[in-house]
Amino acid sequence: MLYRNSATQEELDAQYNLRAMIPEAATRYEEFCERESRKLRAEMDHRLDVPFGPTLAEHVDVYPAPGGTGAPVLVYVHGGFWVLRTSKEFGFVARGPASRGVATVVTNYALAPSVTMGEMVRQTRAAVVWAYRNAEGFGGDPSRLHVAGHSAGGHLVATLAMTDWEGEYGLPKDLVKSVTAISGLYDLSPFPYTFLQPKLQLSASDVLEYSPILHVPDEAPPLLLPYGERETDGFKRQSEDFYGAWKAKGLDGAILPIPGKDHFGILDGFLDAGSPLLSPILKRMGVR
Repeated sequence: MLYRNSATQEELDAQYNLRAMIPEAATRYEEFCERESRKLRAEMDHRLDVPFGPTLAEHVDVYPAPGGTGAPVLVYVHGGFWVLRTSKEFGFVARGPASRGVATVVTNYALAPSVTMGEMVRQTRAAVVWAYRNAEGFGGDPSRLHVAGHSAGGHLVATLAMTDWEGEYGLPKDLVKSVTAISGLYDLSPFPYTFLQPKLQLSASDVLEYSPILHVPDEAPPLLLPYGERETDGFKRQSEDFYGAWKAKGLDGAILPIPGKDHFGILDGFLDAGSPLLSPILKRMGVR
């Protein structure tokens, strides 16, 4: 077996290559992201391509909270299997949070094969550090910083829960107040055997170092793990296994199946603060 009960690449790809398995849903998702993000930017104050690092890919898009200072901050990390998408396609995630006075920062990062998994993790951490240090400049409160991500972004925000902010950056160890990893990928073991490997080029050491399920800390911020009830078994198992490892350490966490949603459709919950996805995220942020 290559991984679990999968003996061939074809069997693994059937669990994870969603663009091939449900192409119509993938196309609708892409159109939705672009349409809703353009619509939001036409209606809401925003700052695009704000640099946080030395390379062209290292920038964030900031959507300040309407009318005020001291707003909670949500840093959002997009998905795309570490090889697709940019921050511009995900501005729409700011709509629901903004309706409750939350500022949103959508991060961009370099993609494989141009960079390694380790570099994507580094850039994601650097974006969060930028948001913390610059929060007051866009009306945010750095002491109320939370992170969320979807799919590959779910993997990247999970690594944030294991970051030594104090030891590595000289910042508060509880810099991140909560983590929401949506339909994420926490065990990288299957991916060297999938359609992604020609671009990801994951080594055995990469799998060991960057699989969050192998590095659950003794102390961590609260974790929320939403996923769509219509996900493949592979995606469901990623969340369920990570939740099990998290709870085995006695950490604060919850798993949240979202009824009627697949891997792509789950994100429309960011448009409505009262949705089954966004409402519990905001609750963990102390927002009603």
